[in-house]
Amino acid sequence: MFVTGFPSAMFATNCFVLAPAPGEQCVVVDPGIDVVPQLDAVLAEHKLQPVAVLLTHGHLDHTFSVQPVCGARGIPAWIHPDDEELLHDPGKALSMSLDQLFGGRRTYTEPDDVKLLTDGGTLELAGLTFTVDHAPGHTRGSVMFRLPPDPDAGQWAVPEQVLLSGDVLFQGSIGRTDLPGGSYEQMLDSLARKILPLDDGTIVLPGHGGATTIGNERATNPYLAEAAPLAGPNRGM
Repeated sequence: MFVTGFPSAMFATNCFVLAPAPGEQCVVVDPGIDVVPQLDAVLAEHKLQPVAVLLTHGHLDHTFSVQPVCGARGIPAWIHPDDEELLHDPGKALSMSLDQLFGGRRTYTEPDDVKLLTDGGTLELAGLTFTVDHAPGHTRGSVMFRLPPDPDAGQWAVPEQVLLSGDVLFQGSIGRTDLPGGSYEQMLDSLARKILPLDDGTIVLPGHGGATTIGNERATNPYLAEAAPLAGPNRGM
């Protein structure tokens, strides 16, 4: 599996591109604000052809360029149904209007072809298999995407499971829960149910910041310690 990515100029949101190898079809994850020129350069450099856009959630810093990316190629955007409304009106998840955020300098357009994700479902796209984990807390429709290890794929093999965690899990932290649709209680539940059971070697590619592993976060991230289930009661002597 070939993986590359870069942060957007605004909010430093990570946009990822995944493919079986250079020169193949690919999937774009979270095309944020003003990423089109850099994304086009990455696609041209590695001779990649996008077949779909995957969205970890509906916040504008992850979705702003979804229509330019999808519309130019006639490809769909995938999002969880609980965040679908944010593709129509991203202001519902903001503490300010789009005019306040951009000063009228940028215009958002929703994608034409939207497909909906299901928790536990799998997507076969560009020769890759993505498992969808619904993990609300940052938004109601936040999801993560897992890709299985592929130790026998030759030069582009990734020997560990890969987790595109969006704004659920960061290196040393988690996504904020104070915006409309967020819930700290739901976030802790998602961490306990969706993150803690993963193998320590799982590679985490977050929505912001650098890559990490589940093992590193289990050992150092204070929010995972808080999310860890309490030990059961002692019985007998």
